[in-house]
Amino acid sequence: MTDLATSDDHVVDDREAKRRARRMRRFDNPWLAPKLLWGVGILLGIIVLGLIGQIIWNPELVYTGAGPLKLPPLGFENLRGQPGVGDHPLGTDGAGRDMLALLVIGAPNSLMVGVIASTIGMSLGIFLGFSAGFIGGRTDDVIRVLSDVMITIPPLLILVVFQSAYGDVSLFMMSFLIAAFVWQSPTRLIRAQVLSMRESGYVQMARLSGASTFDIMFKEMLPNLIPYLFGSFIANVTTSIVTAVGLEVLGLGPQRIPTLGRTIYEAINSGALIQNLWWWWGTPTLLLALMFIGLLLINLGLDEIANPRLRKA
Repeated sequence: MTDLATSDDHVVDDREAKRRARRMRRFDNPWLAPKLLWGVGILLGIIVLGLIGQIIWNPELVYTGAGPLKLPPLGFENLRGQPGVGDHPLGTDGAGRDMLALLVIGAPNSLMVGVIASTIGMSLGIFLGFSAGFIGGRTDDVIRVLSDVMITIPPLLILVVFQSAYGDVSLFMMSFLIAAFVWQSPTRLIRAQVLSMRESGYVQMARLSGASTFDIMFKEMLPNLIPYLFGSFIANVTTSIVTAVGLEVLGLGPQRIPTLGRTIYEAINSGALIQNLWWWWGTPTLLLALMFIGLLLINLGLDEIANPRLRKA
């Protein structure tokens, strides 16, 4: 009996050792964090939906009158008793446009606005944050005051006024407008990090070796901030998409380009809630929620990469 108990203990110990070994191997490469992989997978799925979807599904169905009006998704019936059909598996809207075609084209457009706006805002934030934190002096004062002033201005209000006066805008124009209000947070974050890094030993050694200010900032210090920059970038993408959707739900933004926000606006404006046309506003809302979940998972994964304590927890 004693030998049998000892053997069982050894089996349990071996299993525990293997489990710990797998856990250690997983943390050897923090970029393989499950949250990060799931988030990237969700966003890649949305991108593939746009790329592959336009090949296997007819994008012409996105135009008005492409199908019967207000058809429900396949397997459901609308208030008039009309069943869904295979030609329009996600149904049609009040203008006869195929919902699947709207999602295939609209989802990548909404994501593209967020990525473009965040890329522009992050590029400006990196340059201003490094300049303020490393150079200091009056450069720091000007950039800090400018970012403090801009961060107090409600961007949605300014964008509503501008687009109401300007009229129809393209996706790129809307991205540039949103980018003008998303550079403040990365500027402040990078400035704070650079202020704590500029007295580090490797920075002092680079100065003594005669390296230029540009080389010190962007070749020595910037690589150490990559996890923080990625996290800030993802947060800016989320903010940009929310801002774009807010404008589109108010009826602003691109008027003739399918986006998720524009589809929701047309559903609300046409009384889809009253007519129980839930698929008209529900499917783009669900896809937006999925997009935000993917961005959140990526942000949490990047937090684990930047903070080893979160990985151990």
